[in-house]
Amino acid sequence: MTRDPDPIPQRQEHDSLGAMALPAAALHGIHTARALDNFPLLGRPVHPALARAFGAVKLAALRCNRQLGFFPDAAKADALERACRELLDGTLAPAILVDALQGGAGTSTNMNVNEVLANRALELLGLCPGEYGRISPLDDCNLHQSTNDTFPTALRLAAIGGLRELERKVLALQEAFQDQEKTLAHVVKVARTECQDAVLTTLGRSMGAYAEALNRDRWRLAKAEERLRVVNLGGTAIGTGLAAPTAYIFQVVEELREITGLGLARAENLVEATQNLDVFVEVSGLLKALATTLIKVCSDLRLLSSGPEAGLGELKLPPRQAGSSIMPGKVNPVIPEAVTQAAVMAMAHDQALSAAVAMGSLELNPFMPLVAHSLLESLDLLARGCDLLRRHCVLGLTADEARCRAQVENGTAAATALVPLLGYDQAAALAVEARRTGQGLKAAAVASGLVTVEQFDQLTSPEAVGRLGWRK
Repeated sequence: MTRDPDPIPQRQEHDSLGAMALPAAALHGIHTARALDNFPLLGRPVHPALARAFGAVKLAALRCNRQLGFFPDAAKADALERACRELLDGTLAPAILVDALQGGAGTSTNMNVNEVLANRALELLGLCPGEYGRISPLDDCNLHQSTNDTFPTALRLAAIGGLRELERKVLALQEAFQDQEKTLAHVVKVARTECQDAVLTTLGRSMGAYAEALNRDRWRLAKAEERLRVVNLGGTAIGTGLAAPTAYIFQVVEELREITGLGLARAENLVEATQNLDVFVEVSGLLKALATTLIKVCSDLRLLSSGPEAGLGELKLPPRQAGSSIMPGKVNPVIPEAVTQAAVMAMAHDQALSAAVAMGSLELNPFMPLVAHSLLESLDLLARGCDLLRRHCVLGLTADEARCRAQVENGTAAATALVPLLGYDQAAALAVEARRTGQGLKAAAVASGLVTVEQFDQLTSPEAVGRLGWRK
């Protein structure tokens, strides 16, 4: 006979809606349990960076309240400070369980944090979770706070961290293209406008253009951080500082600044800062700009490496995996394709975030969880995409120099390079003749007696093609 497993020890917790049984050792409490039951939407908890940022916010509030004399019990305050630090360093982040999408403007996240901090502090005091007579999730962990000032402040902190990481990844990708700009500076190729042969350029110039676009995106990201440094912590429910002492309102952001090392400032108009989330639309829009750059670059890399025999085939991307279950030898540009999808998803997040911000009503935006999820996911996606593109594609790409040279000599795009020597009409006539005979522009030009081999090679050299304008 099989023995039934021992039942998991339970504890009872109560709120205004009634009682609920929870596992005795659980760090979360009844508010979290209700949220887990109410919001099975994404099936994913709030972003870990948001959870860690809450640790900084709660630590700042605790220190401020302690300095103002609201925590005369040193043992309690010490235990809570240690719990806040464990949340800040990520140790307790896995205990923040509530779904990333939730009703209530993020109240479930704030309460999950409060319960975990209280119960962890109780453990540190040698007590059992749920003994809230000693440490209360509300009266202690949420003292002089509201979801409406702690959640958006934590989101700003998490977003600043994400922006800095993304900026590092964009810089690394930019530098990888700059290295390729130098490496491929000697490779002359056909430039195309509207997907048609146009004039000559170099692969180095193409790489340099990608690098410059990314540099512009990096500059935007650096400036975006300034928009996130203004926080509404201390405003409590609607920005009036309800139920918080004036000294706390003026001091708590200073504590947060010291904890994070960030140049944070309290909003001058806390009511406005609690109502409106347009700053997140602004930042998300800059992420969308980066996404468009990545899509453009990835599209070009796919096109330039197409074929390789029957396409443009000017670039060779590092082979990462077999490309087909039925076509032997096929290798696909999987890295640019994957990064393109990440960028498209970031653009979709921007649309969701913008809609959520627009639907704020009166004194509060109830859709902050969607704003947080969309922004932090976009930051992650783009950072990983930039890193992936750099490591698995850009660093290892090479040119098919023979193919590039053949396209220069056999196509008609080089006709523009002959204009300084022959004039437009004669160069155009040579292009027509080359197309008619199929012999290629170089052969047609040399056969005409108008251009020597040496002149053609000089006019289509990397130096001639790469200089700005032409010289007599």
